[in-house]
Amino acid sequence: MALWQANHVADLLRERHPGLTVSLLPMTTTGDRIQDRPLSAVGGKGLFIKELEHALLAGDAELAVHSMKDMPALLPDDLVIGAVLPRADPRDAFVANHFTRFADLPTNARVGTSSLRRQSILAAARPDLQMLPLRGNVDTRLKKLDDGEFDAIVLAAAGLIRLGLSARITEAMDTTLSLPAVGQGIVGIECRNDHRVLAYLQPLNDPDTIDCLSAERAFSARLDGSCSSPIAGFAQLKKNQLELAGLVAHPNGRLIFRDHIKGRRQDAAALGRTLAERLLAAGADSLLTELREKAP
Repeated sequence: MALWQANHVADLLRERHPGLTVSLLPMTTTGDRIQDRPLSAVGGKGLFIKELEHALLAGDAELAVHSMKDMPALLPDDLVIGAVLPRADPRDAFVANHFTRFADLPTNARVGTSSLRRQSILAAARPDLQMLPLRGNVDTRLKKLDDGEFDAIVLAAAGLIRLGLSARITEAMDTTLSLPAVGQGIVGIECRNDHRVLAYLQPLNDPDTIDCLSAERAFSARLDGSCSSPIAGFAQLKKNQLELAGLVAHPNGRLIFRDHIKGRRQDAAALGRTLAERLLAAGADSLLTELREKAP
């Protein structure tokens, strides 16, 4: 997936700037190397970006391409998100070989997921299911399903679609059931705060996606959750109104705080912070404190 994203951005830059030379600098991150433990036990999604950001800060690379759902709410000093591409399908994908929908799973079915957010949300909806950890690239995860290790797995729909595997999606899960992660479906380009580089990236920027991402990341930043904190935030634009839904959950799904907010798209970041404040006041503050204290 990382290679697909990097090549896609490289092609877009060459298309927008004929004659521009764009080369890829392949890297393996800590998150790629550690496959035998849940992400929450080894430092969270930030493990996929640490080495890339070091390369940017050292001047070894000018751009780093990320899935925005993997990006921490706060960036290192001197680094910025220079552009975001139009959002792909933000939904979670239910993938199974013998069941048509998530609701069709029998009692005690084994569901594989790499995400604490998905685990908590789906456990809340179906506490009778077994939520099991699932790591590896997309092909590895699908093979584990096909080999019978799981009755179903849940992945990001955007990743499967980008890899030409949309036929494997059994059900695109409604966001009212499985609220997406902050930034899910969005490819972002990180760079140093360099005016020359930012000028190259500007034609790739999608204004609608920027506003939605701004609301979601402001929401996440205000919550300040740990890698062991299931948080979801999903913004949509309807005409000139921005609608943001947010969620904070206990990993076992037995305690969930949800709310939503609407407002002007110009106030995207403020809406995100306001929604976070509401959830914190409703009790999410105590839950997040508890989860931070228990984090590895």
